This record gives sequence, C-alpha cells and structure tokens, in this order.
Amino acid sequence: MPGVKPPSKDRWRQVLVGADRIEYKRLLTLDTSISKHQTDEMQAKNLQLVLPRGLHETYTPEQQAWLMDISSFTEMVRERQEATDT
Repeated sequence: MPGVKPPSKDRWRQVLVGADRIEYKRLLTLDTSISKHQTDEMQAKNLQLVLPRGLHETYTPEQQAWLMDISSFTEMVRERQEATDT
C-alpha cells in the first residue's frame, strides 16, 4: 500500500494505522533528512520510504542504502501488475 503524507516527518505513523493489515508499506515523500531514529523505526515496521533520487543525498549513506527511488517503485508496481494480468 503506497501512502503520501505531506510532510511525512511526523505523520508517517498514520500510514501504519491506515494499512495495518498490509505487511509491507511504501511512503512516497519529498521530505529531506528524516532522522536515522525515525527511519530505523520505519524499517522495523516494514514501511519503505520512496523519494526522488536527487533527495537521497540528504540522508546518511546507511539510510540511502535502504531508500527506494520513484523509478524503482514504479517498476515494482509495473512488474506486479503484469504478474496479476497473466
């Protein structure tokens, strides 16, 4: 389940409540430099941040390894859609 929250720095937990029965969630955001503490908590709750590749540099290298860019997200959606169409 994708979620969009502007800004997500403090409101991302609402996605967890809104999609509590979905194991893996994605949050599309334009937020920069979300704290490592918060991204660690997101990871622990299976909430993946998705943001434009150009914003990845505002995160630490460790956080960047976990972030997903919009291109990868749309490709994942396309592949899943094609799998359900067959």
